Amino acid sequence: MGELIFVGLGLFNENDISLRGLEEARSADSVFIELYTNLMIGLRVENLERLIQGKIIVLTRQSLEEQNGERILTSAKKGKVVLLVPGNPMIATTHVDLRIRAERVGIRTHIIHGSSIISAAMALSGLQNYKFGRSVTIPFNNDHYASETPYNVIKINSMAGLHTLCFLDLQVEEDRYMLIREALEILLSIEKVKQDSVITDNTLVVGIARAGSKNPTVKASWLNGALEYEFGGPPHILIFPGNLHFMEAEALVTLVHAPNSIREPVR
Repeated sequence: MGELIFVGLGLFNENDISLRGLEEARSADSVFIELYTNLMIGLRVENLERLIQGKIIVLTRQSLEEQNGERILTSAKKGKVVLLVPGNPMIATTHVDLRIRAERVGIRTHIIHGSSIISAAMALSGLQNYKFGRSVTIPFNNDHYASETPYNVIKINSMAGLHTLCFLDLQVEEDRYMLIREALEILLSIEKVKQDSVITDNTLVVGIARAGSKNPTVKASWLNGALEYEFGGPPHILIFPGNLHFMEAEALVTLVHAPNSIREPVR
């Protein structure tokens, strides 16, 4: 049997791939890429092909999920295959499932890690990683129904004093990406029903846009300010801070322009 190597591409463009990942792609018999689990706004497949000096086969959601990645597995049974994925491999359950399938049929698997939106969001905000609770995705409304799961996760984390990292829904193949304003409006609609005071005018939020680019937008403010702030194009991600350490408060004020009043509760 051959081998299947998952290579993380990082967050922004083709230059984010690691040297190790580049070496593996150049020496592979077949190179595949999927671009639907995340948005890399600066990536161009043709530029990546020039870097790896070879052809890249672009996979659809159907070929990777509905067909269980059979095209990749068939190639990996015969030789060395690289699957290029946005961000860091194994964040998406699709990649975990494919790795399990490969190992079950005797295909060796390896992971070449790339930069992750999780660590990037923490670094850009200045919030400490060990103070984050469960993360959650805010999905698009389905037939005017808003999932209460994000609201409940934020509530539970907040009660424990923990920060909440919220991924915003995206449907790359439909060119549809949730923005921070839409995410906050969804949560506010749930607050009107639940009335647990989880999402209020006094809720501190951190919005991040285009993490990994040369000019990401990062802004901390009270909820109303975040609703009006222009974060620019996608991808967007949200953080709801919990109890702040004094250094976290200083980072939010100094680095991402949070209101000075957030210092008061931590003094």
